[in-house]
Amino acid sequence: MKRQFSVFLKGAGMGAADAVPGVSGGTIAFVTGIYEELIHTIKQFGPSAYPAWRRGGLAGLYHHLNLAFALPLLLGIGVSLVSVAHLVVWLMDDHPLLLNGFFFGLVAASALVVSRHPADWKLWHLLPLVVGLLLAHGLPSLMPFITQLGSPSLVLIVGGAIAISALLLPGVSGSFLLLTMGLYGTVMQGIRSFDLALLSTFAVGCLIGLFGFSRLLSWLLRHYHTATLQLLIGFIVGSLPVLWPWRELVRYQLGPEGQMIPLDYRYLTPGDYALLTGQSGLMLPVLVAMLFGAVLVLALARGSGGNTPGQAGNGSQQSPDKEGSNA
Repeated sequence: MKRQFSVFLKGAGMGAADAVPGVSGGTIAFVTGIYEELIHTIKQFGPSAYPAWRRGGLAGLYHHLNLAFALPLLLGIGVSLVSVAHLVVWLMDDHPLLLNGFFFGLVAASALVVSRHPADWKLWHLLPLVVGLLLAHGLPSLMPFITQLGSPSLVLIVGGAIAISALLLPGVSGSFLLLTMGLYGTVMQGIRSFDLALLSTFAVGCLIGLFGFSRLLSWLLRHYHTATLQLLIGFIVGSLPVLWPWRELVRYQLGPEGQMIPLDYRYLTPGDYALLTGQSGLMLPVLVAMLFGAVLVLALARGSGGNTPGQAGNGSQQSPDKEGSNA
């Protein structure tokens, strides 16, 4: 029961992070030591579940799907997403500097926590690290093209598939990608108003992305474990500029409903931000928020039982690392 409650709290942290553009719930999963168990558990939801049910009945299915882990995690994510929707909109509108400062500190500390080299680290592992950095930087600029698909339902399905895949990647924010696709406000309003038609369409895309991308990540973690972790660290570090509190939007485009889709920023000092906007840069409060975010991550990592960041905890169904025979 203690483990289930711990998983619920970690799920709540993931849900809260994913409600904020620029932050990834995958980062929370990575730092709290449940990342690999999460990926391998999601992969179990598929055709292989039927033979497991035939062999062991409901007990066999429960074990195969790792529901002792999945159910409290999903409950935590769901409760958090619904409960923080109003809070996030308020913070983004009224206190954006403090919100970005908090998550900048959180993600920066995450990068430090997960960047320790494992014993089998090799020089060539710098390559996936650089690839992760480049993808984290370039991916948002590609998202506005999704709006050109035409059909609103198709845009929602494709957007859901991309956003849920980003949820599984530390450092890549599904909410921020939704924002760059012009879908963030639509989806958040749908959650707040319980628009079942919109949410059902979005959920179809989420299911497609979830089951497809989880299988790819699971395969990569089994066969190229350290290289994949380095790729994920690149994603985390590459997401930091998006969260820098003092920035100026220098390039954007309008979405199909007239909403502003950010494409590029200029990064400022607190003093330059104050001169540009005529508002206080709130340097000290933002630095305190950064420190609080960093301390929270360090506490989460310390409380994860000493696991290597991203390593599955007890009950994991991950396969043995096979990178040594494939590298």
